[in-house]
Amino acid sequence: MLPNMGNQVSKAVLITGCSSGIGEATARRLAGSGWTVYATARKPETIEHLTQHGCKTLALDVTEETSMQAAVDAVVRAEGAVGVLINNAGYSQGGAVEQVSMEDVRRQFETNVFGAIRMAQLTLPGMRAQRWGKVVNIGSMGGRLTFPGGGLYHATKYSLEALSDAMRFEVKGFGVGVVLIEPGLITTEFANNAVVASTENGAENPYADFEAKLEVLTKGVYEGPARHLGGGPDVVAKAIEKAITRRRAPSRVQVTASARLTILQRKLTPDRVWDAAMRSQFPQPR
Repeated sequence: MLPNMGNQVSKAVLITGCSSGIGEATARRLAGSGWTVYATARKPETIEHLTQHGCKTLALDVTEETSMQAAVDAVVRAEGAVGVLINNAGYSQGGAVEQVSMEDVRRQFETNVFGAIRMAQLTLPGMRAQRWGKVVNIGSMGGRLTFPGGGLYHATKYSLEALSDAMRFEVKGFGVGVVLIEPGLITTEFANNAVVASTENGAENPYADFEAKLEVLTKGVYEGPARHLGGGPDVVAKAIEKAITRRRAPSRVQVTASARLTILQRKLTPDRVWDAAMRSQFPQPR
């Protein structure tokens, strides 16, 4: 990677996972507000339309070292540094912990956690050199509480909470801010793209009834009355823009009423009471 060009501060934005949802909405919003935006996705053809909105596009797979390095190098060559990194790439792996193969567990962490860590490692040197930058990690209210059947996904979001807290302290002295976005219920293709563990080789699945009902309940949340406490991806994009525009970056931003209410509810609820509430909503495997 090349050093920052001269004394000019780059505020170029690099966003992972822009093929749909929050990533796409954020790329469009920031480009429309005058930011230099590099939208990325594993398959570049899925984000070609973003060039019409003023974005530059790059191929970027957060599970491949060479792909991450190449994308960051491209921005550095053109802009001098990545000024704002938005770690958005991620997906949800559902299913009882016992039933999810270790291959799927690794894939979940490679995408949601390890990719975010590596992207930060690759972009922070340029931010430090220019004494300005923002790292935005897209977490979830699911990093502050856990629903049955989503343990692995929640574990990745809990990880982003810890990483963001550590990084915020570590890089502040270099002029770099770290922001954790905690969306609640967001009506995107995210729910439709969620992966539920399946039993291999036709083996008996003691959680089959639980997982089948879990899929129905999840769909019901996104389509039922609870959706009114959520919002679309544009709500998150707006919160991100506000956070990176502020001189002092906020440490956490809860987005939507569902996030604020559910996080507060979990904070005030003892484990035994919370578990009882979960049993009233989810079928307990037995």
